[in-house]
Amino acid sequence: MDPVQSFDVVILGAGAAGLMCAIEAGKLGRRVALIDHADRAGKKILISGGGRCNFTNLHSLPENFISENPHFAKSALARFTPEDMIALVEKHGIRYHEKTLGQLFCDRSAQDVVTMLERECTAASVVALMGTSVVSVAKAEQFTIETSKGTYQAESLVIATGGLSIPKMGATGFGYGIAKQFGLRIVECRPGLVPLVFSDVDRDRWCDLTGLSIEVMATAGTGKRASTFREKMLITHRGLSGPAMLQISSYWKPGEVLRLDLAPDRKVITPMVERNARRDPGAIRQLLHTTFPGRLADRWLEEYPPTAWTNVALTAMEEQIHDWQLTPAGTEGYEKAEVTAGGVDTAELDAKTMQSRKVPGLFFIGEVVDVTGWLGGYNFQWAWASGVSAGQAV
Repeated sequence: MDPVQSFDVVILGAGAAGLMCAIEAGKLGRRVALIDHADRAGKKILISGGGRCNFTNLHSLPENFISENPHFAKSALARFTPEDMIALVEKHGIRYHEKTLGQLFCDRSAQDVVTMLERECTAASVVALMGTSVVSVAKAEQFTIETSKGTYQAESLVIATGGLSIPKMGATGFGYGIAKQFGLRIVECRPGLVPLVFSDVDRDRWCDLTGLSIEVMATAGTGKRASTFREKMLITHRGLSGPAMLQISSYWKPGEVLRLDLAPDRKVITPMVERNARRDPGAIRQLLHTTFPGRLADRWLEEYPPTAWTNVALTAMEEQIHDWQLTPAGTEGYEKAEVTAGGVDTAELDAKTMQSRKVPGLFFIGEVVDVTGWLGGYNFQWAWASGVSAGQAV
């Protein structure tokens, strides 16, 4: 039997959060083992941002994150900022560029970020154990981690195993299972940043317009719980996608109405009323074509023709364009979700260290925690920040 190998820290999960935690702990002189069942580190990093890794967002603030406790992320995000991540990227000579809304991408490839993290791990003397499955975790005086390649013990155990999104990349509920084993509460998980699926009726009405894109203002919820995003929407063969839909999906609840403004800040029909212009189907079609892509303009007129030519009827038509109400049948699920919303309850964790309040030495970081960012580099920033917080505390 192989002897038990001892470390100061064992980190389960070699994704963004786990790698960053390993680097920080190693830099502080801790003996660190990084364990992952995948054959290589950072697999999800490699496919992110279309292969160019949207590694942070310049405008990353606590209000860009969803959690049962909206204040929880403040401490970690203040400890490691987008400027800190940029400094690390620049230290390794990685060229990058800003797209829209503060999103930073590698010029070349996401591989540059993974290589950077691996080099930092090597410099910090981190022992990386890839292709290693965890069989069991137990705790007496120390944590004992039985794996497919031997048994390891450590004073501190960090769970950085991610969520349920993109199972084809190896995502599992392992981290939630560990949390439950040690008595920690889990906030119900659901797919986040995920395309929405039409009802059968709406699919028949709209899905032949697949590939059509338009800027919209999407709103989910009502009153104080309402959330709104203004970005592009894409019609797909099953429903709605694009940045606006991915963003709003993290806030939308099954069975709720989704409200779409298809012409933000623009009047479409009422100029006909204001100018006392010609009122007939041809004039309406011309107005719609100046705002919508042609196929959408024609379909809209088929589905919602004027009921009359009165000012009241035309104003109602205008209002519908700015308040198109749909009830999605659901989402595309974890297979298409970029993140998992929900996770380990933040009330169970210390916001400064990410350590369990119940189990000394047990830490949870990254996507497995009930902190979910907006689309556009925010979830990577949470991974880096929570990883640094735990890495400095283990």
